[in-house]
Amino acid sequence: VQLQASGGGLVQTGGSLRLSCAASGMPSSSAMGWFRQAPGKEREFVSTRRSNGATYYANSVKGRFIISRDRSKNMLYLQMNNLKPEDTAVYYCAATGRDYIYSALVTTSPYGYWGQGTLVTVSS
Repeated sequence: VQLQASGGGLVQTGGSLRLSCAASGMPSSSAMGWFRQAPGKEREFVSTRRSNGATYYANSVKGRFIISRDRSKNMLYLQMNNLKPEDTAVYYCAATGRDYIYSALVTTSPYGYWGQGTLVTVSS
């Protein structure tokens, strides 16, 4: 399994970006998600999508971010709208390899596969 994230960049407050994650060798039952890590902070959950289509979001991004998956292209996306300076971080795509319940998926523990990260900077 390999993950390759892209799409980060510099954007002004209120702007939008779409992150992409190319996945290869991904089991169909895998959950895939996004985490982020700001300087000096721990990596935190952003959003995840289970193989059954269920999606979950951190409260801080709910209503602004949308996660989606295109199985035909082996791609995971994160559409980020109304970006705020506090969204500035390195964003990582991750995959579990199999399904997990919600309470596990909001932690880094079940995610055995990680992309290299893409930097998102939101200027005020």
